Amino acid sequence: MRNALKLPNGFVVTSDNSAGIGEKQADIVYAMNDVVSYFASRVALLEQWAAFAEVDSVILQNFTSEAAWDSYMIGIKRLLEEVDLGQVPISGSSESNMELMQSAMSVTMIGRTREIVDCDVTWFINGQPYVGNEVLENIDVIADMNKIKEAIANGWVRKVWPVGSKGIQAEAKTLLKDESLVVVSELDVVKSAGPSTVVLLGIPPEYVELSIRHFGNEFRELIVM
Repeated sequence: MRNALKLPNGFVVTSDNSAGIGEKQADIVYAMNDVVSYFASRVALLEQWAAFAEVDSVILQNFTSEAAWDSYMIGIKRLLEEVDLGQVPISGSSESNMELMQSAMSVTMIGRTREIVDCDVTWFINGQPYVGNEVLENIDVIADMNKIKEAIANGWVRKVWPVGSKGIQAEAKTLLKDESLVVVSELDVVKSAGPSTVVLLGIPPEYVELSIRHFGNEFRELIVM
C-alpha cells in the first residue's frame, strides 16, 4: 500500500496538501482556490483507490483564510461529483487567528477497504506528467478520474498506482520492486507528475483490449527493461 494509513476495522486514511499555490500575491504558483482543492482531493482519492478503499468522509484543513473555505469546498465537491461520490460528507476547519502570506491547505480522506480480488495484471500508463501551471494547460491529456472510477467499478482496473513528484520511472521501480529497471516510453519518465496527472493501472489480460478502447489515446503499456 502506498501513502495510506491502514487502521483497524478496515479503515484507510489518505491525504494531500498544497502550499504556496493559490490566489495570494506571495504564492509561487497562481491558481484559483477551487482548482487547488480539486487536485489535492484528486491525489487523496487516488491513494484510497490504490489501497483498495472506498471513501466515506473528507476533511479539509484550510490555513489560507476563512474566506477561502467556500472555494476550497467547491473544488472538493466537484471532484466527488465527477466520480459519483457527491453524497460523501465533508468537514474540517479554517485557521482564523493567524494570517499567512501564502496559501496552504490539505485534504484528508477516510475510507474502508473493499473486497480485494487478486489476479495477474498488465500495467499501463494513463495520462502525461505535468506540474504547476502545466497541469491546467494540459488538462485534456492527464489521467481521467471518471474513466478510472468507471473502469474500477466494472472490474477492468484491478490495481491503481498514482504517480507524483518522483516520476513514472521511480514509481515503477517501487511498484515492481526492481531498482535496476528502466521504463521505455515516449513520455518523460523522470519528470514530476505533479498532482498525479499520471496513474499506473493494473489490467487483467482479458480486459486489456476493452480498456484500450475505454481510455483512448492516453493509455500506454508500461514497458520496462
